[in-house]
Amino acid sequence: MDTDNTQAPPPVSLGEAFLYWLKLGFISFGGPAGQISMMHQELVERRRWISERRFLHALNYCMLLPGPEATQLAVYIGWMMHRTPGGIIAGVLFVLPSLFLLILLTWIYLAFGSLPVVAGILYGIKPAVTAIVVFAAYRIGSRALKNGVLWAMAAAAFVAIFAFDVPFPAIVLVAALLGYVGGQLAPGKFKAGGGHGAADKHFGPALIDDDTPPPSWVRFSWGRLVGYSAVGLALWAGAMALLTAQGGWGGVLTQMGWFFTKAALLTFGGAYAVLPYVYQGGVETYGWLSGPQMIDGLALGETTPGPLIMVVAFVGFVGGWTKEIFGTESLFLAGAAGATVATFFTFLPSFLFILVGGPLVEATHGDIKFTAPLTGITAAVVGVIVNLAVFFAWHVLWPQASAAAPFAGGFEWPAALIGLAAAVALFRYKLGIMPVIGACAAAGLALSLLPAA
Repeated sequence: MDTDNTQAPPPVSLGEAFLYWLKLGFISFGGPAGQISMMHQELVERRRWISERRFLHALNYCMLLPGPEATQLAVYIGWMMHRTPGGIIAGVLFVLPSLFLLILLTWIYLAFGSLPVVAGILYGIKPAVTAIVVFAAYRIGSRALKNGVLWAMAAAAFVAIFAFDVPFPAIVLVAALLGYVGGQLAPGKFKAGGGHGAADKHFGPALIDDDTPPPSWVRFSWGRLVGYSAVGLALWAGAMALLTAQGGWGGVLTQMGWFFTKAALLTFGGAYAVLPYVYQGGVETYGWLSGPQMIDGLALGETTPGPLIMVVAFVGFVGGWTKEIFGTESLFLAGAAGATVATFFTFLPSFLFILVGGPLVEATHGDIKFTAPLTGITAAVVGVIVNLAVFFAWHVLWPQASAAAPFAGGFEWPAALIGLAAAVALFRYKLGIMPVIGACAAAGLALSLLPAA
């Protein structure tokens, strides 16, 4: 690699980019913040494939879209550098290692989860996950809730989903409408935040620099928009047709495809925002998995590389396995099919948002009519995530409880202490998610090895 910071680095081949995106797919731990930080350090500071300003501009654009922003940022940069093949390679390699790992881990979980060692590790991770969700609500809320109006929207969203079980899509729709109206009546209350900071650093000339003209393929074109949209819809419709032919419209895999398509369009605010919707559908509507299994799935998702929204692969695997879609002799195949379907339909829109909508949406960046509804949605998402934390804490601290007897069974004091320690580590000492999960898993394992009283 050229270390001369006075000249732009040499052009990067698609093969070289392929190797980088493959490596990133295996080491991208730490959630969106960690993944974005990794890309910044490598692509802006070390390799200088893209300048600081252009990197932040791309990131702020991806933050406006539904879907996992780190994945979309990888697609965006890959697309800017090597056209559509570059974007597809970047996005697929960002997700694929995580899919394979989650298929393996979910199989171990279902086949061997009753073993004391595995159960002990999960016992320690579950309260850590609860603390992580609370921390996520705090981080998003501290950034998004800048005034009393947005605080009130967050509180209303919490009450709606907690007390009245309002579906997540309805909350998103109402929040968007309120945001749009608020943006017209009181634009100062619904102005988008300052993004991710000013682009005041310079690491030397970059391949895609501040003054590099946009390449032809990222400029808006009606022909390109129609063409990519048609291909994307054809991929979606073709996959749905295959699933319908296999199991009918009411088949498990078909319903997974339809459900995760809707979920992909509602992920404003990141993975934590869509988890309540995935819970409502996967647990309450379709019965693919149980509430405690959903917590376990998030725990596994936190311990694997790739976007956290990959927890959908766990939901799909457990759903395929539980429903025995290929018979009792092919449970692993059924689970792998469910995980693959969930992943495909969750991430397909993310690729289309970049390849189809990039130039079009970029033209509206900063337009209050466009950003105010998203500000409203983000405020509501904070309340929804708090509800998710309450739900997780309830199942972790009173594992035998039910809706009819909300505090039945004994209170899990060891789990409460582990969760409290995880919260202190995250809030007070700013430790990373992976060290916190590792320490809590070790504590759970140690407890499982203690002799029974």
